[in-house]
Amino acid sequence: MHFQAFPGIRQLFHWVANNESTIIQGVLNLCGAIFLLFVGVFIARMTSAGFKKLLLSRNVDKTITQFCSALLRYAMIAFAIIAALGRVGVETSSIIAVIGAAGLAIGLALQGSLANFAAGVLLVTLRPIRAGEYASVGAVAGTIEEVHIFSTTLRTSDNKVVVVPNGKIIAGEITNFSRQKERRVDITLGVGYNTSIEHIKGVLKTVVMLDPRILHGKGHTIRLSEFAPSSLNFVVRVWTENKHYWDVYYDLMENIKNALDDNHIQMPFPQMDVHLHDPHRLKNAQDVAQ
Repeated sequence: MHFQAFPGIRQLFHWVANNESTIIQGVLNLCGAIFLLFVGVFIARMTSAGFKKLLLSRNVDKTITQFCSALLRYAMIAFAIIAALGRVGVETSSIIAVIGAAGLAIGLALQGSLANFAAGVLLVTLRPIRAGEYASVGAVAGTIEEVHIFSTTLRTSDNKVVVVPNGKIIAGEITNFSRQKERRVDITLGVGYNTSIEHIKGVLKTVVMLDPRILHGKGHTIRLSEFAPSSLNFVVRVWTENKHYWDVYYDLMENIKNALDDNHIQMPFPQMDVHLHDPHRLKNAQDVAQ
């Protein structure tokens, strides 16, 4: 075959002969870039899997574990791609600048979601609330159903499902009513000023001692706490197991009222005295004044 008949091929071979070193270097760079890419992907997967196992061994929430491991894997793959592009001669500084600008824009657009995510990580890590516990978060109180990445689901006592963003939970107060095994019951009641202090304390102590759910070993408090305008206010403070709290509270309220009635001890209530005047006598008094 004579290459004179194909001038394009002759020029191609001539160009290859003149640029042999450049072509070899380009092929080596391309092979190196492919090698870097494959190695980077392999290392990213291995590192992500190891990081995931580490988080699971520390009892970190499964959802957060998957998210963090995937984020690490994609970040390492992106770094491998940039390194591979740099190997073949692509200017990567502009790519990094674009990625940085895009990341900043995305971060500004999703700052609320990112704040909720960070709060979710703190909730799962610190565990101030757990599924199944009864807690008050901000203005909502209920049983914790699930703590998600971005929000927490509660079920109220009247069976409403409330979803609260994690950012609001972390920013506010968290009151966990279920974390401790024991809980104190506080009751305040008022009686008339003519009631003997020792008598009322004896009646209240009898009511307290008759309830077997009260932890008598932790002691109790029955004391006069306030001289109110129309009553002597006493406080009754006892300890019980958390699971019996509301039953003990309501039963104590009822038993105290029955005991006061049985001992003829009155609980004062607001009263108003109304004085009626004879309108004719009032008109005569006004005429005399004039």
